[in-house]
Amino acid sequence: MVRMRIAITGSTGLIGTALTRSLRSDGHEVVRLVRHPSRAGDEVEWDPVRRYVDVSGLYGCEAVVHLAGAGVGDHRWTEAYKRKIRDSRVLGTSAIAEALASLDTPPKVLVCGSAVGYYGDTGDRPVDESAPPGEGFLPSVCVEWEGAAAPATEAGVRTVFGRTGLVVAREGGAWGRLFPIFRAGLGGQLGDGRQYWSFISLHDHVAALRHLIDTESLTGPVNLTAPEPVTNREVTAAMGRVLRRPTVFAVPAVALRVALGGFAEDVLGSQRVLPGRLLESGFTFAFPKIDDSIEAAVRG
Repeated sequence: MVRMRIAITGSTGLIGTALTRSLRSDGHEVVRLVRHPSRAGDEVEWDPVRRYVDVSGLYGCEAVVHLAGAGVGDHRWTEAYKRKIRDSRVLGTSAIAEALASLDTPPKVLVCGSAVGYYGDTGDRPVDESAPPGEGFLPSVCVEWEGAAAPATEAGVRTVFGRTGLVVAREGGAWGRLFPIFRAGLGGQLGDGRQYWSFISLHDHVAALRHLIDTESLTGPVNLTAPEPVTNREVTAAMGRVLRRPTVFAVPAVALRVALGGFAEDVLGSQRVLPGRLLESGFTFAFPKIDDSIEAAVRG
């Protein structure tokens, strides 16, 4: 195994924490981009709002994984929070890409976070990376987000966009909120339950990010989702089976719209996204089914 020096933004988030742990367990050196003056040898200061990066800390890095961004489901979608969602991704990506482009010897690869929100609501129509962007707030953010990486691409850095689905994990993200509700026996389908959820286990997500780093033939968008998206109704049934809890409660669409505002449309929307390029490049899922992914999250 070739050991690498790898920089990560968003290293304290759900995915960043798991990726950092995985890389370090295999002997790689991880440097973490943080939003305060460096206080430890593995920290590099950056400020996405000011588009500042201490580039001296990136010397010798062979890969950069950019995961930072305000949580899409963390707050009600006010106009101010929508600006925060957009700016945290677009300005942050621009800062990283410009910093890499300024280096005499830039990293070989930039793995930049993105999301299946790029495709908008696809209904029951399956889509892969060849599909165009959808309409609405999240698709427009994803288009700008990916476009902000252009300086790195133009500088010759292999740039890959990991379009992430819903990560099945206990510790955080959308599923982190579902587990306590279902454990209490209060879980149920959202709306009519027919909307597709494109999921991926946390284990497979981390493995896929590492696959993007290592696979030199991959550039551009790559969907990070399990091979068989399922409906919210099927997710509800699987949670009940794995946790052995009833799932009789349902949340009406109108209640979600009142509680969540604009974010409700993302929850109620349907995205049947397939990992075409990931599978074509030889990636193997450890937990391809929804029950397996939920059981893996329960085991931790």
